[in-house]
Amino acid sequence: MKPLPKHDLIVTIVKKGWCEKIIKASREAGAEGATIIPGRGTGIHEQKKMLGIPIEPEKEIIFTVCRDSKTDAILEAIVEAGKLEKPASGIAFVLELKKVVGVVHLLKELGIN
Repeated sequence: MKPLPKHDLIVTIVKKGWCEKIIKASREAGAEGATIIPGRGTGIHEQKKMLGIPIEPEKEIIFTVCRDSKTDAILEAIVEAGKLEKPASGIAFVLELKKVVGVVHLLKELGIN
């Protein structure tokens, strides 16, 4: 396996219904795709109860793998589209990936077969 350019994983967690806006903005900023996983959770700003039972709001978790050279632009687009600078709107963070496989389109682009 030949080394590929460095990649990052941007993990974004937002309220259900926001993922389409975020994915559209991240694609416009250079992302090539994303994976969406449904989730549940609560934060310090979401302590709602119904009949004394805590409600866990539905979330969407978005995984975006991107070249590290595009990470800042994509993250900025995600923050803007998801309004992540406002309380209770969501969270995003970046993890550096040590190895990535399965990005066959990059192999052709880089002339690696």
